[in-house]
Amino acid sequence: MVKIQIGQDAPQFTAKDSKGNDVSLTDFKGKILVLYFYPKDGSPVCTAESCEFRDKYEQFIKAGADVVGISTDSAQSHEEFTRKYKLPFTLLVDDNSELAKKYGVKKTLGLLPARETFVIDQNQKIVHKSSGLLNGTKHITESLDVIDKLKSQHQEPISQQ
Repeated sequence: MVKIQIGQDAPQFTAKDSKGNDVSLTDFKGKILVLYFYPKDGSPVCTAESCEFRDKYEQFIKAGADVVGISTDSAQSHEEFTRKYKLPFTLLVDDNSELAKKYGVKKTLGLLPARETFVIDQNQKIVHKSSGLLNGTKHITESLDVIDKLKSQHQEPISQQ
């Protein structure tokens, strides 16, 4: 299993969104990206997490960041989840957990990918990562704090929790 280190280049990826479009890390070059892995569309904690990202989405945009969620759910599941909860950001399909593997996201109870969030700077370096299976919203505030620091500092690696 890959172990992602703060300061390293973010692993490159291309994956399908809920509409079947290819989305790549390079699409976000020059922007800050919050990449969050979550276990399952519609589960209570994942719904709370995604809705918290939705509710704070404008703060991310104003800070110059974009948000992308990733799970092993199907494109149809993502589309329904996005529509039901009015999510304004992209959800990517990680069919065979390939993205999770690239980012070192372990499986929970050996089944579903864990909950892990990465903040990737404008140069596509990992500047923050956090995880927490049962707390789906704490890392959202942490991510906003990291982005604020990025905007006011020299984009040095910031933290790992």
